[in-house]
Amino acid sequence: MSMDILLVEDNPADVRLVQEALREHELLPQLHWVASGDAALRFLRQDGEHAGSPTPDLVLLDLNLPGLNGQEVLALIKQDSSLRQIPVVVLTSSAAKDGVLQAYGSHANAYMVKPNDFEAYKSLVRAIHDYWCQSVLLPGRLG
Repeated sequence: MSMDILLVEDNPADVRLVQEALREHELLPQLHWVASGDAALRFLRQDGEHAGSPTPDLVLLDLNLPGLNGQEVLALIKQDSSLRQIPVVVLTSSAAKDGVLQAYGSHANAYMVKPNDFEAYKSLVRAIHDYWCQSVLLPGRLG
């Protein structure tokens, strides 16, 4: 069974890094990408151009987004009874204490900092995949 991951990332270079890391590890989740917080909510709510989109099993969320920022998106996801069970992994460039505490206060399931080099990025993507796609039982995969 294929796994659906929603990547919320406005930097195309970071999107390519995630795609290439998945490909190099021969990992096969279905990766969906949106470039803004507003688009993420439309995707999750299957609204407008995202009508019929799958409900993702996991959201990888950058915090520095145009429009609604990642902290706002996270809070809205976790306040929505139809979305809150979807695990959200914050994947961002900032390790600022305030941002980490705010994300966990809004019920992020994990907070990870993007590495600067591709080998470390590949390792991080592999760790995310191994844990979230293989090790844990996710609500959306219960049948």
